[in-house]
Amino acid sequence: MRIDKLNDLPDWEDDPFRREDQKGEEWKPNPTREACKALYQKWREIVTMLNGALENDSEEGNDPTSSFAAYNKQMVLSDAFEVGAKIKSSEAGGIYVLRMENATIIRKNAQSIASSMLIFDPEDGVDENYAMLIRAEIDQFRELFKIWVSTFEKDEYTDDWGLFV
Repeated sequence: MRIDKLNDLPDWEDDPFRREDQKGEEWKPNPTREACKALYQKWREIVTMLNGALENDSEEGNDPTSSFAAYNKQMVLSDAFEVGAKIKSSEAGGIYVLRMENATIIRKNAQSIASSMLIFDPEDGVDENYAMLIRAEIDQFRELFKIWVSTFEKDEYTDDWGLFV
């Protein structure tokens, strides 16, 4: 296990999200960005827990069930990293449609990860108590997610697909 690096998601940095039209306005409150930052920090904690729970130091061998478990672990981690990317990228442009699209993907992946934690068992190298702890953390994440989404403001951009109108 890589104890020194259990989280591959980058730290949050406010500067990359500053647009040219926001120069000199750093002092102004930005509730959406602050909620997004809190959401991202919580997700980083969950990814650390997932990495610890799902990393497998043993050799998989040719056992089909271990291959299935390894595949599911990779799928869960892939979904987890996509959540991190979608949280950060939702602030890149501040566009309502982009935020809503990313929020939809984030919700889907977080729900999928929480459900997937039920399929792992001690034989897969995941303790049931640890899986339940991760699910509880995702419940806390959901509460932060609801706060974040409540800060979205509709703008003049339209959704060409007609989904977020």
